[in-house]
Amino acid sequence: MIKKIDSKKARAKRHARVRAKISGTPERPRLSVYRSTKHIYAQLIDDVNGVTLAAASSMDKAFEGAGGNTDGARKVGELIAKRALEKNITEVVFDRGGYLYHGRVQQLAEGARENGLKF
Repeated sequence: MIKKIDSKKARAKRHARVRAKISGTPERPRLSVYRSTKHIYAQLIDDVNGVTLAAASSMDKAFEGAGGNTDGARKVGELIAKRALEKNITEVVFDRGGYLYHGRVQQLAEGARENGLKF
């Protein structure tokens, strides 16, 4: 019997493995990325207090363009970096969410780095 790999389960497993090692603090929050087929989302999370400090996505009113491509992901990275700098956050821990560091996830990270976030 051929068993098909459940990609969502595999991603959740990878994400859990990464989350066991990294955690966000108020001084250095976790930049968490979620990627769907049409949109991309980014959050700055303080895991100590359990709060989201800033968020940006391709569904925001300030966002223009498509979120399902690399250009949109880069814009979301720029947007999350601007919102982080407004709250005096310059250093973050990057949580790729179990996704490969390639394509939209990579472009979001590069957009955030170019606009002042360090990770």
